[in-house]
Amino acid sequence: MRRIAKDERTRIRLTLNGRARSAETEPRTLLSDFLRYSLGATGTHVGCEHGVCGCCTVLLDGTAVRSCLTLAVQAEGRDVRTVESLAAPDGALNALQQAFQNHHALQCGFCTPGILMSFTDYLKRNPKPSEADIRDVLSGHLCRCTGYAGIVSALLEAANRIESR
Repeated sequence: MRRIAKDERTRIRLTLNGRARSAETEPRTLLSDFLRYSLGATGTHVGCEHGVCGCCTVLLDGTAVRSCLTLAVQAEGRDVRTVESLAAPDGALNALQQAFQNHHALQCGFCTPGILMSFTDYLKRNPKPSEADIRDVLSGHLCRCTGYAGIVSALLEAANRIESR
């Protein structure tokens, strides 16, 4: 096994929210830290740093992943989408974001980006989820403010809006 020098850096090239981006970082840098500190995508939040709370969830090639458990080097040449990619260029909210606003499904908003990214992936794969399905996926996210009722209502509304298109 090759030892990594303390000051060794590597260039990571990826597509972030539709734009080619690159920066140098240490090989051990987490994707969450690379996104926030090297690329300025501060919508990706870091909560537990153990993959439990879901705050750091991003899409990697369209699949929801915990960016605090993913090394930046694993994103080399790949497509990364963060919460900043959801709204339209003019700032109009997408169906998921609008449903969260309609149902007051956020308070402090710390967990919201991860939940939005998880359900962006999930609703693409399962456009007609039951409330039980939604609660099952939501069990991978910790929210300390809302009690989840508004979040579940918002996700059900978003699923109906997306499915009826």
